[in-house]
Amino acid sequence: MYAVVRRYEGVTDPVEAGRRVREEFVPLLRQVPGFVAYYWVDASDGVMLSTGVFEDRAGAEESTLRAGDFVRERLAELLPQTPLVTSGEVVAHS
Repeated sequence: MYAVVRRYEGVTDPVEAGRRVREEFVPLLRQVPGFVAYYWVDASDGVMLSTGVFEDRAGAEESTLRAGDFVRERLAELLPQTPLVTSGEVVAHS
């Protein structure tokens, strides 16, 4: 499995960002081959995190492409800063 974590800082409206992610982005991610799970976290103080888990690296990379497009098209005013993206192979889980 592969996971990709994105950290967004300077989020201007966490509630609205969460709504758009839940209603619009999650359904897009579910279509990515190898999709396992996705989490959107409000870490407070204008920081939000996303974690996606996929069966393989290709799915994780596709999710990053889709996330970039979605942020540009639907979240740019709410997530004004480029996220820090980290991804890699899952080596332990439960």
